[in-house]
Amino acid sequence: MTAQRAAEDALRHIWFIGSAASISTVFTMSQYSSLSGFLKFLASVPGDFSNITAPPHFLAPTSVTEVANCWTERPTLLTAPALEADPEKRSLLVLKWVLASLRSQFYLSGSTDTSIKKPLNAFLGEIFTATWKEGSSSANILTEQVSHHPPITAICLWNEEHGIRAEGYCRVEMTFNGHVNVRQVGRSVLHLDGYDEDYLIPPFNAHVKGFLSGRLYPEIKGIYNIVSSSGFVSEIEFSGAGLFGGGDSNSFHAKMYHRDDAKKKVLYEVSGRWSDKFTIRDARTSTVLEEYDTNAGYHTLSVPILKAIGEQDPWESRRAWQHVTEALRVSDLAKAVDEKTKIEKAQRAMRAEEVRSNTAWIPLFFSARDGPDSVFTRLSLATTGWSLQSDRTKGVWRADWEKIKRLERPFHKGITPTSSVV
Repeated sequence: MTAQRAAEDALRHIWFIGSAASISTVFTMSQYSSLSGFLKFLASVPGDFSNITAPPHFLAPTSVTEVANCWTERPTLLTAPALEADPEKRSLLVLKWVLASLRSQFYLSGSTDTSIKKPLNAFLGEIFTATWKEGSSSANILTEQVSHHPPITAICLWNEEHGIRAEGYCRVEMTFNGHVNVRQVGRSVLHLDGYDEDYLIPPFNAHVKGFLSGRLYPEIKGIYNIVSSSGFVSEIEFSGAGLFGGGDSNSFHAKMYHRDDAKKKVLYEVSGRWSDKFTIRDARTSTVLEEYDTNAGYHTLSVPILKAIGEQDPWESRRAWQHVTEALRVSDLAKAVDEKTKIEKAQRAMRAEEVRSNTAWIPLFFSARDGPDSVFTRLSLATTGWSLQSDRTKGVWRADWEKIKRLERPFHKGITPTSSVV
């Protein structure tokens, strides 16, 4: 069966798609036709379509730049490794933090009961920055869209009190063969100052499934490694529900061992569903250490602390997209398209002017470097089949921590994303 035939067959069974604001929103005939045409179009695209604009009813009211909030929305999980003296347990806590962060990364609204949607494509130079607080713990984040073609988002997060810094970047590629395949290219590194310790963290690939049921959901597939400079390796194998039943969606099994152990003796095991509950065990004693529930307190999670919309820089995500996201939340799709088009047209005009003037856009808080990444080169030796592919990400992107700490506004004096003077 061809990809286009698969898409057409799937569309015959689609009746609704969830929204961030409600359990489900019934398609109107025009919406049905729009999505049907959109999927047929995707089936005809031979390669990456990550920059293609989706129908408005398929869009989440949030930007790509905010997807990385998944790493900071639970500050106590981020800071926990810095408070642990045992390197073995530190590695386990990093694994727990990564696994607990996957839910919000792939279910943008947080709910696993509604159909997932595609975030807004970030424009070049778009920036999101915020602080999260949970009890006495806090986490700061800054993301910047450093490239639009191909789409690359650079990320950094930190907690100065506990000496935690993390930075990474990711190129997203999307293809279609009856379901949507999301492939991410890049890497992230978490650094703990107190132990001079690094953790190499991979980007995760996913498939968007559920066309036949009418509720789209993500599945992570494959085997990934989180590698610590202290020698501990967490190997995560993802699985999911089968096409004709069998297995649970969003399932995984992880094991932790030391890379110097030729037999890879398992120290800890973690298994369950990354979007729901998982169990952490000491493999040496078969003792259950924790039953972690990602649902517990999810809807009372702290919200990001950021400036009011009117005080934000025009290049900050929530101010730049405010009229689009407001329209999407109330299902005013015509207004969402109109407001989104204003930004997209202005951005195209900026790129055309850069070509005419022989200039190039320069990101503010990140820069790309040629050559190898020393941390990646050293730690990736404990993995198999993971190459940096810096040629596909315009180099290795690193954060300018001094600029980030100063965070001076305005970001681009006299220029806004819609090319107006301020």
